[in-house]
Amino acid sequence: MIKGDNSFLPTVPLRLAVRNGVDVAVLLLTEQGRVRGDHDIVFHGAPVHPSGAARLLGEEDGTVWLDAGLTAVEGEIVRLLVVGSTEAGALRDVDELSVEALAPDGTSVARYDVTDAGGETAMVLAELYRKAGGWKFRAVGQGYVNGLAGLATDHGVEVAGSAPAQAPVQAPAPVPPQAPVPFQPPVAAPGPAPFQAPPAAQVPVPAPVAFQPPADPVPVPVAKVPGPVPTVVVPVPAPGLIVPDWTFGSVFEPYTQTGRDNDVITAEGLPPGPVVVDLAVDAEGYTGLWPLNRFNKDGESLVNSTEDNFRGRLLAHVPGNGRLRLRLRADGPWRLQVLPLAAARHLSEEPMECFGPDVLLHTGGTADLAIRYRGKDNLIVYLYELADHDDPTSLPEQQGSVVNEIGRRRETVPLPEGPLLVHLMRADGPWSARLKHLQPHSRPSSGGGPSNVTEIDKAQGWLRRGRR
Repeated sequence: MIKGDNSFLPTVPLRLAVRNGVDVAVLLLTEQGRVRGDHDIVFHGAPVHPSGAARLLGEEDGTVWLDAGLTAVEGEIVRLLVVGSTEAGALRDVDELSVEALAPDGTSVARYDVTDAGGETAMVLAELYRKAGGWKFRAVGQGYVNGLAGLATDHGVEVAGSAPAQAPVQAPAPVPPQAPVPFQPPVAAPGPAPFQAPPAAQVPVPAPVAFQPPADPVPVPVAKVPGPVPTVVVPVPAPGLIVPDWTFGSVFEPYTQTGRDNDVITAEGLPPGPVVVDLAVDAEGYTGLWPLNRFNKDGESLVNSTEDNFRGRLLAHVPGNGRLRLRLRADGPWRLQVLPLAAARHLSEEPMECFGPDVLLHTGGTADLAIRYRGKDNLIVYLYELADHDDPTSLPEQQGSVVNEIGRRRETVPLPEGPLLVHLMRADGPWSARLKHLQPHSRPSSGGGPSNVTEIDKAQGWLRRGRR
């Protein structure tokens, strides 16, 4: 798995391996993203959660083993964060840092290898979280330069120095013993014998930690798009008109298709290069979208979401033959459009309210992009600087994300001069964005050359018809 990926887990007791040579902790979080108290922190000083849902088993040859009893997780708990930290040096100095989840028979069910650690001394490596009645594993890789203190504070833990503070408490009521679950560790890296929990009276349970719940999400208005049955509800604003000063890439008549359930979509006669795919699905459950290569095999996924009624604008690439093929997984009616980049939403100093992943255009001078994200899952943002890029059939090489966070966030990102493409690759929730401190251009715009005026006029008409 790569950073930001997620996959479903079997709802069975799991064993996790964290490599190599880092200290490990587990935070059990409520829906508000906070611990209820110090008893929701499992670490070497308190290796067993009172519920038995998480326990550290010890370390062997640089691998820390822990058990996650998903069936024992209390109803209030919706996420388990697996945290790695180091007291000497930074995480970039840790060789082959990874976290792996294993089923009771030793089969690997999820694994994340951290490849971009920097000067952080603590990191949320992965999370196990509830989804659609089951559990999922997400590769997180969110680091904290200020170490465990910063990470703990972000999740409602009061700290003294860099370690979670423990308050004097009374012992909890005894937890009924559970029969051990047989587990066969993998042959290549056997774990230690199961950890024996201390008596319940030794497990501290402090008073709940007070927190301020976040504001409710701003509802996103929707409007029904007429068309052949089935009708799909598409969020407003509807696809925008051509941005007049956007000069990168070709304009073309949008391709539109509606359908139901799993399908393969083929759009032919498109100009080669990057395009926007606008997808709306009216169904509960999983939505997946993949480009198909010339061997009819899946490329890198454009959508991998368990959000109900998925909405989003995605960045795809039309190959040199002008034939874009996409494989869609959906459990209900859907509507898909292929649009030119110039039809993407244009950033300005006016707030923009949207939902889901998106592709945004910036044509002005330097500015700061202010984003307020109200979702619960990943927010991942990439920038593509096009000012000195003269090939409209490709995008510049990706330089890494400028935002990669989880949960409600307020982020401000400095933008260089346009033309610039802002790609919200992951954003499973409502968000708003606007430009601040916008400056005039200091040089003539470039990037693909000026678009043909006749083509723009045609595309304006096509897009207007698509909005009726």
